[in-house]
Amino acid sequence: MLTKVNNIYFSGINGVGMSGLARILAADGFNVAGSDLVRKPVTKDMEDLGIKVYIGQVEENVKDKGIDLFVYSTAIRETNPEYKYIVENNIKKIKRGELLAEIMNRFDGIAVAGTHGKTTTSSMLSVALLEKEPFIVVGGFIPEIQSNSKIGNSEYFIAEADESDNSFLYIKPKYSVVTNVEPDHLDHHGTFENIKKSFEKFIDSTERIAILCKDTVEKVNLKLTNKNIVWYSIKDETADIYAKNIRVEDGITSFEVVKKGENLGTFNLSIPGEHNVSNSLPVIYFAHEFGCNMKKVKERILKFKGANRRYQVIYDNGIRIIDDYAHHPTEVRVTIKAAHKTEKGKVIVIFEPHRYSRTKFFFDDFVEALKHADDLILLPIYAASEDNVYGVSSEMLAEKIGGNVRVQTKEEIENLLKSGKDSGNTYVFMGAGSVSKLAHEIAQDLEKL
Repeated sequence: MLTKVNNIYFSGINGVGMSGLARILAADGFNVAGSDLVRKPVTKDMEDLGIKVYIGQVEENVKDKGIDLFVYSTAIRETNPEYKYIVENNIKKIKRGELLAEIMNRFDGIAVAGTHGKTTTSSMLSVALLEKEPFIVVGGFIPEIQSNSKIGNSEYFIAEADESDNSFLYIKPKYSVVTNVEPDHLDHHGTFENIKKSFEKFIDSTERIAILCKDTVEKVNLKLTNKNIVWYSIKDETADIYAKNIRVEDGITSFEVVKKGENLGTFNLSIPGEHNVSNSLPVIYFAHEFGCNMKKVKERILKFKGANRRYQVIYDNGIRIIDDYAHHPTEVRVTIKAAHKTEKGKVIVIFEPHRYSRTKFFFDDFVEALKHADDLILLPIYAASEDNVYGVSSEMLAEKIGGNVRVQTKEEIENLLKSGKDSGNTYVFMGAGSVSKLAHEIAQDLEKL
C-alpha cells in the first residue's frame, strides 16, 4: 500500500489514532498533511514536525495537491467534501485501521484489544517495554514519551486494536491482548454475537501468544481455534498469570504476581482500581517473557500515572478534579468504584453521555452504573457524528435514575465547583466528548482564584 506513495493526507488528523500514524509516517520521510474541524494541542505538535494541518474540511484542502494516499477515520462521512473529491478523482483511499495494520504487520506487533481498558493497557505496556525501544501508537497521551506515538528502533510495535468498526481484523499480530468482550458499537455490529465473532477472528489470527482476561473473556464462551492462549486473572489462581494479596494503602495498590508457578514478587500501582491491577498483568507477562529488567519494570509501573483522560487528576487544592474517558457503563461503574476506594469526601460525577445510539442501547446499564455516585450531574448527550433518531436524552436518564440527579449547563457546573472549592470533595468528569474541555477550563479558572 505504501509503495510508490509520497504524499499522504489524513482527514481527521487530530484524532489520537490518526495523529500517531501521521507522526510516524512524517518521521519516516513521507510528506504528510491533513485536516480537522478544530485546533487541539496535538495540532501544534504535528506542525512542529512539518505536517501541514488545515482547520476546516473543504475540497480546496485536497484539490490538485498531488495526494497519493488519503487516510480517513470512521468519523468522516461520504458527504465530507474532502472525501467526495478523493472518490470522484479515483485517488487511493484507506481507513486508519487498515493503514495501522499495513505498518504494524511488518513488525512483531503487540495488539491490545477489548471493549475497554485498551488505552491504559497499551500505554502501560509501552512504558514497561521502553528498554526494548518499541514503535508505539496508542489512543492517549503518555507523559513518559510526551506523545501518543513513538518511532521505535526494534522489531516490536505496540498499538491499540479498534473493534468499533472491525478495523482490528486487518491486523495479523504476533502477540495480542484482549481485556474484555462486551456489547458496544451496536450501531455498527448489530448484535453481541457479531462482536464475539469478530473477537474470535482477531484472537485466532494471533501468530504467537494471545493473552486473555479469564475474569471477563472466558465468560462469553468464545469459540477459538488458537492453541497459544494465555489466561490472566485477579480472581482465579488457575490462570497462567494471576495477582493475589491485592491491597490499597495511601493511594498505592500493591499485589503479588504469579506466572506459571513462579512468584515474580510484589508490584505497586499508583493508578486506582482493581481493573488496573488486571490491566497490568498482560504487561507484566510480556515484560517477563521478553526478558526485560523486572526491577526497572516494577519502577516504571509504579511511576505510571495513566494515559491522559484515564483517571487523570487535573486539579488538587481543596477539591480534586478528575478527568476520565469512561463512556461505557462498565467503565463508568469501575471508575466510580475506584474513586470511592481512593478518594476522600464525596464522589460527585459529571457525566456527558456519548452518542445517542450508545445511550439508547445501554440506557438501563447507564442508570445502574451511575447510581453509585454520591451525587450526579448530567450534561446533554454528545452527538459525535450522529443524529438523534433514537428518541433519547439526558433528561430521560436523570428521570429514570431519580433522586437529586439533574441536567445542568456548563456555567451551572462551573459555579457549583467554585462555590464548593474548599469542600474536600472529588469531582469526576466522565465522557468521550466535550466534557474533558470543560473540566480543564474549570481547573484553570480555579487556579486563578
